[in-house]
Amino acid sequence: MHETTTLLIELGSVILGLGILGRLAGRVGFSSIPLYLLAGLAFGHGGLLPLNASEEFIATGAEIGVILLLLLLGLEYSASELVSNLKTQYPSGIVDFVLNAVPGAAAALILGWGPVAAVALAGVTWISSSGVIAKVLGDLGRLGNRETPVILGVLVIEDLAMAVYLPLLTALLAGLSLAGGSLTLLISLGTVGAVLYLALRHGRLISRAVSSDNPEMLLLVVLGLTVLVAGVAQELQVSAAVGAFLVGIALSGEVAEGAHNLLAPLRDLFAAVFFVFFGLNTDPAAIPPVLVPALILALVTTVTKIGTGWYAARRAGVRTAGRWRTGGTLVARGEFSIVIAGLAVGVEPRIGPLATAYVLILVILGPPAARWTEPLVRRLTRRSPATASASVPAPRAPETETTETKTPATKDPETKDLETNDPQTRPLDVTAEETTDTASTHG
Repeated sequence: MHETTTLLIELGSVILGLGILGRLAGRVGFSSIPLYLLAGLAFGHGGLLPLNASEEFIATGAEIGVILLLLLLGLEYSASELVSNLKTQYPSGIVDFVLNAVPGAAAALILGWGPVAAVALAGVTWISSSGVIAKVLGDLGRLGNRETPVILGVLVIEDLAMAVYLPLLTALLAGLSLAGGSLTLLISLGTVGAVLYLALRHGRLISRAVSSDNPEMLLLVVLGLTVLVAGVAQELQVSAAVGAFLVGIALSGEVAEGAHNLLAPLRDLFAAVFFVFFGLNTDPAAIPPVLVPALILALVTTVTKIGTGWYAARRAGVRTAGRWRTGGTLVARGEFSIVIAGLAVGVEPRIGPLATAYVLILVILGPPAARWTEPLVRRLTRRSPATASASVPAPRAPETETTETKTPATKDPETKDLETNDPQTRPLDVTAEETTDTASTHG
């Protein structure tokens, strides 16, 4: 059969299969990421039916998928929002890094993979999945909840940290010297700072230059600019993903909204191709040997992520129920973990199978953790001897955890306004919060 004909048949089959898997995942209220990874494992090297003719095309599509993922992530935030989150949430970001990156680094060193692999695996276990978490919040009706700004704040800090982490990892993977790596990091920090400054001071001018009433022209200009900047960033060893993220930050207002609407379908298509490509390059036979370490790592980082959310919500003045919901919601890992592992497999091939198993576990565990962490903790607390003794009549203390656990389920105290001047911790929508929080508490 002619090579072009084979390419079209394979590529059409892949895209059609992804569509079917995506619809299946949507019907059962499940993330499509693990299904895409499993599809890649099934049709990759060592799988049931390896794809050969379309592999190069899928590899290019995967690169575009990463770029679009980061571009649309940048479009979600304005420069002022990033700066505000950085000022108010940086202690939570530090705790997040320590609790969740250290287990990954320690696991790599214990397995004897070396310091570069340790840096890579630290990133895999550190970053939560913004895509999965956003979907879970919508599905559970928690977008107006008191703790939602805290969750978004932690995710913003993680996304911004990628602008520093990815260039550093890229330099280490390239085998650059300390001086070369430091120079790359300085270039990255300087670029991020310059983009934030321009977006804050001259964001309207940048958006006006890109703006167009013609959707076709807007799509071509934004997509072309993003790919160009990503390529230049890659050449400077800064990371194409960071370049795309910075382009998204630089655009604001109606331009950002219009570009997001136009590019979202392309993002979904090429992101799916990216996950399939990662699975294609992972030998299924390599997963069973790392399944136990992946499971242990998943359990450890589930606990540490819940601790991160609890701490961040406590800093924001959220009460106990919302703290547990925050931690449970942050458990899911996904796209960033795969991106990082994809960069590192050239240096340590065993990271690929471990990251695949790890993400499969946590992307499946993430939604149930978001739904059931708080009810489970509440039940365990009520049944514990300490809580039983604490339930002895005593002077009322409205802010104590004992009072909160006895609040009727029909009115979650989490929906009450708290006195705070922090714009990042105010309720997004008090009315929505009061009507949806009860459902979110009961799943």
